[in-house]
Amino acid sequence: MLGFELRELSLNFFILSFYSHIFSPPIDAIIDMNTGASNIEHAFSPYTDNGGTTLAIAGEDFCVVAGDTRQSEGYLINARYSPKVYALGNNTVLATGGMHADGVALVKRLSQNLEWYFHKHDKNMSATALAQMLSTVLYSKRFFPYYVWNTLGGLDSEGKGCVFSYDPVGNFEKQIWSCSGSAGHLIQPFLDNQVGHKHQSNVKHHLLSLETVLKIVKDAFAGATERDIYTGDFVEIFIIKKDGVTVEKFPLKRD
Repeated sequence: MLGFELRELSLNFFILSFYSHIFSPPIDAIIDMNTGASNIEHAFSPYTDNGGTTLAIAGEDFCVVAGDTRQSEGYLINARYSPKVYALGNNTVLATGGMHADGVALVKRLSQNLEWYFHKHDKNMSATALAQMLSTVLYSKRFFPYYVWNTLGGLDSEGKGCVFSYDPVGNFEKQIWSCSGSAGHLIQPFLDNQVGHKHQSNVKHHLLSLETVLKIVKDAFAGATERDIYTGDFVEIFIIKKDGVTVEKFPLKRD
């Protein structure tokens, strides 16, 4: 009887191994050898990536921040006009990429802080002060962070364009150009070459004019839509100058 049970157990183990190899069940599926029942772990993730791409370029007396408007999840398009770039009211613009809901929540919190600062000091917060405040806000949520990658654009105290790029927990760096999002790895080398003059012979780095920057931004997004399905529909371009912020909107591929 014992030998029969051992042979039956070996046969069951062989069958289980065979079907496991063919159908490749999830690693967290545990099958009971006696009843055949399976226990599957049901996990929940509070985060999702809604795709899209943002970039920012600083000039001598201006800053350009742009982002596409497609909101997607996997192979589904949730919305064709869901802005990722927000004017914060103190001549600064924030571009968020990643999870749309977290981006909206972050912008709401920053807007409240800017309003409180204005009522307390009777003046608007500067771009550099806002950059530090944004870092503090993100770091305060480091144990359950906003699932967003931020780029802040504005003018510094001397009236020159400035760009600050962040990771989700508040580390940031001041740059001249920056790009993030689902097509960031496609656009970043293009910006390195056209804006930073990398890999160009006999060319000295210099800041570009506004007209040239706008052409580069449009070309960057037009090229990204050909390769990245999460970027498309429209691109919004925010132009920050001393006298205010203006917005331009251009169509992109919709397929």
